[in-house]
Amino acid sequence: MTEIALRPARTADVEFIRSLIGQYAPERRMLRKEIITLYEDIQEFVIAEIAGKPVGYGALHVLWEDLAEVRSVAVLPELKRTGVGRAVVLHLLNRAQQLGIRRVFCLTFEVDFFASFGFLPTDGPIVDHDIYVQMLKSEDEGVAEFLDLERVKPNTLGNTRMLLVLPEN
Repeated sequence: MTEIALRPARTADVEFIRSLIGQYAPERRMLRKEIITLYEDIQEFVIAEIAGKPVGYGALHVLWEDLAEVRSVAVLPELKRTGVGRAVVLHLLNRAQQLGIRRVFCLTFEVDFFASFGFLPTDGPIVDHDIYVQMLKSEDEGVAEFLDLERVKPNTLGNTRMLLVLPEN
């Protein structure tokens, strides 16, 4: 396998990100995102490259003092199971630790993949009531999905909420 390089996303990567969302969203593997949202959130993304060509990406979205979401992990279909997704997630988990995040969650259809990092399925509340009330003020669809709000359920039917507690630095 050729070396996988990881770098922060740039605005020029938005079209690549959109193209993969366009491939996976019809299968309900990813949520569609408005282009404005991708530009607004570009600093959360990391791009995986092989030989200088983008081949995958993922994002880390901080929700609270000690809580973040690994979201929007995608790899070119022909490069699935080649280590690209693993490299992206490991990079994002390292970034979470650098930020002081202790708990990372994901909402995924790829349960086995995320379980390989130590994520465990979870049903119960991940935040206490006071934090929940504050998070309700967010306009981010991912936060709404995390909170299990009724308005996002049709978009995510069948995915699994998983949580990973990171080791202390």
